[in-house]
Amino acid sequence: MKHFYLVFFFMVCSLGFSQENQAGSDIDGFKLYPNPVTYGKVYIETAHNAPKKILIFDVLGTQVLQTTIIGRELNLSSLGKGVYILRVYEKDRVATRKLIVK
Repeated sequence: MKHFYLVFFFMVCSLGFSQENQAGSDIDGFKLYPNPVTYGKVYIETAHNAPKKILIFDVLGTQVLQTTIIGRELNLSSLGKGVYILRVYEKDRVATRKLIVK
């Protein structure tokens, strides 16, 4: 019976790690800076620098901002101080990061 639990544990762990690195899940060369944001602007760089759809959520999951940027600069002056979730869509890829606004 111990062997069954051990095999089951390894199967669950391997499935969890394999889903973490799926193709199409993260954007190549993704960089977000400065984080924490202090002056109302954040810069988002990627390997392709294609147009990006930006969604920002508060910690309760409410969408507080949706925009599309063509360059690298994102203006966050409309957001209050706090912790947010930033989701970036570029082509068929998605990146999600924690964003802190001071």
